Amino acid sequence: MSVSTHGLRVHRGPQVLRAAVELLSSMRFAIALLTIICIASIIGTVLKQHEPINNYINQFGPFWAELFRAARLDSIYSAWWFLLILLFLVISTTLCIARNTPRILIDLKTFKEDIRAQSLKAFGQRAESRLGETPEAAANRIGQLLASGGWKVKLQQREATDGSRATSAGWMVAARAGGAHKLGYIAAHSAIVLVCIGGLFDGDLVVRAQTWFNGKSVFTGGGMIADVPPQHRLSASNPTFRGNILVPEGGQGSVAILNQSDGVLLQELPFSIELKKFIVDYYSTGMPKLFASEVVLHDRETGEQVPARIEVNHPASYKGVEIYQSSFDDGGSKVKLKAVPMAAMAKPFEVEGVIGGPSTEITNGKDKLTLEYAALRVINVENFADANAMGSGADVRKVDLRHDIESRLGAANKTNKPKVLRNIGPSIGYKLRDASGQAREYQNYMVPVDTGDGQPVFLLGMREKPEEPFRYLRVPADDQGSMDGFVRMRAALADPAARERAVERYIAKATDPKRPEMAEQLRVSATRALALFAGSEPAKAGATATGGWQAIAEFMEVNVPEAERERAGGVLVRILNDVLFEVLNLSREGAGLAALPNDEKTQAYLTQAVLAISDAHFYPAPVAMMMTDFTQVQASVFQVARAPGKNIVYLGCLLLIIGIFAMLYVRERRLWVWLAPDGKASEGDAPATTAATMAFSVNRKTIDSDREFEHLKRKLLALNE
Repeated sequence: MSVSTHGLRVHRGPQVLRAAVELLSSMRFAIALLTIICIASIIGTVLKQHEPINNYINQFGPFWAELFRAARLDSIYSAWWFLLILLFLVISTTLCIARNTPRILIDLKTFKEDIRAQSLKAFGQRAESRLGETPEAAANRIGQLLASGGWKVKLQQREATDGSRATSAGWMVAARAGGAHKLGYIAAHSAIVLVCIGGLFDGDLVVRAQTWFNGKSVFTGGGMIADVPPQHRLSASNPTFRGNILVPEGGQGSVAILNQSDGVLLQELPFSIELKKFIVDYYSTGMPKLFASEVVLHDRETGEQVPARIEVNHPASYKGVEIYQSSFDDGGSKVKLKAVPMAAMAKPFEVEGVIGGPSTEITNGKDKLTLEYAALRVINVENFADANAMGSGADVRKVDLRHDIESRLGAANKTNKPKVLRNIGPSIGYKLRDASGQAREYQNYMVPVDTGDGQPVFLLGMREKPEEPFRYLRVPADDQGSMDGFVRMRAALADPAARERAVERYIAKATDPKRPEMAEQLRVSATRALALFAGSEPAKAGATATGGWQAIAEFMEVNVPEAERERAGGVLVRILNDVLFEVLNLSREGAGLAALPNDEKTQAYLTQAVLAISDAHFYPAPVAMMMTDFTQVQASVFQVARAPGKNIVYLGCLLLIIGIFAMLYVRERRLWVWLAPDGKASEGDAPATTAATMAFSVNRKTIDSDREFEHLKRKLLALNE
C-alpha cells in the first residue's frame, strides 16, 4: 500500500467545504506549513527576540525596525500568524493520519494470499524449483521455516475448478514481515501533532487568551513592581507561563516578568525565592565557568521553607514550576565616585549611587547633566599578547617545526600568537544625559593598567552609541598611583601666570644670558606655543581655540611654508616638551611635592601626560567619574516556567525517533510461494513432486534485500543459484 498525498475527499456538502477539507488533509499542504514554520524558526534564531525597539533601530534602521515590528518578527514564537500556522498544521496532520491510518491497519492484517499464481511470474525477484514432497507437506514445511524466522504466515489451499477462468489445485504460502515500516508513518506524523500541541500549550497562546477574554492587559509603563495594577498580573494558578525573575543576594522575589511584544505581564508565583548566596567562578579568559545560587523557597500558603541549589542545567522544581539558573546581574551595588575635571571650568566633587538605582543630577559650571549608574564589572580580562610582541626576528635555535605547524592548523579562529590574558581590575559604567535627553556611555577603570610600555595609565572609555566600541583616553598614573599629577599639570597649564613662570624657567636653562636677543625670540615662541597647546589662543584669527597637538598643527599650516614645516615642527615640539616639563614641576611645587628629575622614567610619564592633555580637549564631558570604592551586591536571574506540554513534547520526540527509525531502517517485505503438483513426475509409482514458484517483494530494494532473497531461495527451495 502506498500512502496517498491527496486530501480527504468528501462526497457530500458544499463544494467550498469539500475543497477546504481536501486541502487541509493533503500531505502537500502539511509539508508547505511545516516549511513555513522552519523558515520562521530560522528567522527567530537569527534575529534576537523581544528586544527593545531602539535596539532594532540602531542595528537595522527605522524602516526595517518598523517592518519587523509590524510583521511580529521580533516575537515570532508568540505571533498570531505563527500560532495560527501551528494550529493549521495540527489539523492538517491529524486529518492526514485519520485518512491513511485505517488503510495502513487493514494492509497490516492482509497477507494478499489471493494473488493469482500466474502473477508471481511478473515479479522482479522470483525463483522456481521442484520439491520432492507433496504440496501440502511443502506448504507446512515452508510455513514453519518462515514463522521461525520472524515472518507472519498464512496458508491457503486452493481446489481445482472448471470453466474458462479455472484455477489449478495447490497451496499458496503468503508471508509478510517489517510491518513496523508503516507504523513508522503513523508514529512520525503523530509526533508532529504532539509536538505542535505541546508547543501551543507551553507557548504564549494561553497567556494571550487571558488578555483577550479574561480582562488582562499588557503593562507598558515603568516604576516599582508593587505598584503595577492587578489587570497586568496573572494569577499563581496560571496553567502555563515562562518568565524571568531577578533576585539580589539577601532579597526575595515572587513575581516573574513575562516579556510581550508590546510590554510585559507580571506572573505571580505560588512561592517566593530568597537568594542566600550567589556563587560564580571564572575561566582565565574572564568567561564564567560556573554560576550557581543557593536559595530558599518560601511557600506563600503554608509558610514551608525548602532549601535548594540551582545551577545551569540543574534546575529546581517546586509546585509544578521549574526554576532554571538563567544568568546573573548586578543586584544594586553601591559605588562611590569622584569627579575628575576634564575641562578648565570643571571642579572636583564626590557622589554615591546604586547600580540601576535613581540617577543623580550634577551641575559643573554651565553644564547640567544627569548621571545614570549603569554597570559595575569587578573582573575585566583583556588580551595583552600584542604588547609583548616586541622582537624583530626569530631565534632559529628556538624554532619548533611541529609547534609552528600545529599553531596554523585546526579551527578557523586559531592563531599562532599565544594569548596573554590579564585581569585589569574593576570598572564602572555610567551614562551622562544632557538636557535634551541625549546620552553618552562611559566606562572607566578603577586602577591603572600597564599596557606594555612600562607606564601605567587610567583607561577612560567613551562611546556615542551602544553598538560602537569604546574609545579610550589614557591618563598616566603619577608616582602615587593616582590621576592627581595629571589634574595638577592640566590646571597649571590653564593658569597664565604658571605658564609664564614655566617659560621663564625654560629660558633661563636654554639660553646664554649674554645673548638677550635670542632669549627674547625664544620667549615669544615658547609663550605662543604653550598658549596654543593650552587652548587659550586660537591657531588662526577668527577660529575657535582647540588646544593640544591639533592646535599646533593648525598653526603650522597657516604660518609656516610647507617646505619648512618638518624642520620647524621638530624645533617647536622640542621647545614645547621642555616647557611642559617645567609646567609639570611647577604643578608639583604648588602641591608641596619635590620636583621630578629629568630622567627616562619622568620622560615616559611626561610623554603620556602630554598626549592625554592633548586628547582631553576632545573629551565630550566636563568631568570623568572615577570609582573610589564599591560594595558589590550580586543578583541571580532565574527563568521560571510551568510547562504542562513538556511531557507531550517529550512523548512526541520519542515517537518521532521511533517513526523515523522505522521508516528508514525497517524494510517491509512480502513473500509468496505457490506449490502445485508436478504432472511430469506423477506417472507410475514415482514419488510425488511439487512445482514451486516463489516471488519476493520489498518496499526499498537494497543489497540486503538481494541477500535475503538468495538466503530464502536456499532455505525454502534448496536452490544454490
